[in-house]
Amino acid sequence: MDYLSKLENQSIYIMREAFNKFENLAMLWSIGKDSTVLLWLARKAFFGHVPFPLVHVDTTFKIPSMIEYRDRIVKEWNLQLVVGMNEAQLKSGVTFPAGRATRVECCGTLKKDALRQVLDKHHYTGVIVGVRRDEEPTRAKERYFSPRDKNMEWNVEDQPPELWDQFKTDFDKDTHIRIHPLLHWTELNIWEYIQREKMPIIPLYYANEKGERYRSLGCYPCTGSIKSKASNVAEIIAELRNTRVPERSGRAQDKESEDAFEKLRRDGYM
Repeated sequence: MDYLSKLENQSIYIMREAFNKFENLAMLWSIGKDSTVLLWLARKAFFGHVPFPLVHVDTTFKIPSMIEYRDRIVKEWNLQLVVGMNEAQLKSGVTFPAGRATRVECCGTLKKDALRQVLDKHHYTGVIVGVRRDEEPTRAKERYFSPRDKNMEWNVEDQPPELWDQFKTDFDKDTHIRIHPLLHWTELNIWEYIQREKMPIIPLYYANEKGERYRSLGCYPCTGSIKSKASNVAEIIAELRNTRVPERSGRAQDKESEDAFEKLRRDGYM
């Protein structure tokens, strides 16, 4: 078995274990490469059918083509989509684009709080998320089955051990569980898998006529493009094998303070 197949099998095992252990699951779908690979794996894990809803947290500041791609895939793959939005915060105008909040504060209200509203409304006990350890240092502290308290707060210092594929899935009633099937993947693995599977991926990842592309997708006021000539998946893979630039270097909110992202994630951010 090749390395990508081993990664795939491990992720499918994690998803099936989560579906077996938790009654009311949902999966976050940001429309980016990682969560779309996660969606592809879910379809494989459950024989073409995704047995839980996809949650997309819409800040209203996504690049329009991302929403177009989302709606097309939902229709083509017959997916159940739940869109979360912090409407009260958007109406208040206290956001970064309006100049009345920092980027980190904006992420907290428009993403974290919007997710909390969705969880409370639909009573999801577990959420499947496409985070990877190599993407950002705080995510390296995660577990495959990561408990949060009833307020979604993450106690980084009190996480269950996970040894030899032995996972703790028995938690107290009020525990909110994040499931991370892609934790052991790297950015390069993601693109190698996209290439192998011939997955449909949003074209924003490919270089445009200006010689720029997105390496990581988020809200357009906080996400910058990179200089690149990579116009297809093979060229992206070759580029990644020769770069030392961090994946999230274009994410402006990561740079506001040294521990800003960890604080967000402790409070329940994805």
